[in-house]
Amino acid sequence: MPRGSKAKYTDEQKRKAAHIEDSYEHKGLPKDEAEARAWATVNKQSGGGEKTGGSGRRKAPTKKAQDRQESAKRAAASREGHPRSSRASLGTQTKESLMKEAREKNISGRSTMRKDELIQALKKAG
Repeated sequence: MPRGSKAKYTDEQKRKAAHIEDSYEHKGLPKDEAEARAWATVNKQSGGGEKTGGSGRRKAPTKKAQDRQESAKRAAASREGHPRSSRASLGTQTKESLMKEAREKNISGRSTMRKDELIQALKKAG
């Protein structure tokens, strides 16, 4: 017999468990064994009862598609030579891209600068 309350399960999960249980009973299993297997199957497939949307959850397909689209736009802009607009992202750029940006802003002494010096110079140049 399955243990615990089934109140946290969604209606879809409850319907799925009932359908699976009926299938096992039709195959000749006792009712309590069929019910236990049905809930074990539902738990295996969906990870248990109703979730509250915390970490580790999968994104909604629409959000996932939207994120992909935004990522593709950023990648295209990067390929065209446009650095990210945020100043915080300077640290994530390569030295070569920082050098290119410094060249565009005509920062003197850029060829002998280290990456951290390039970032500082670019922040000052605004």
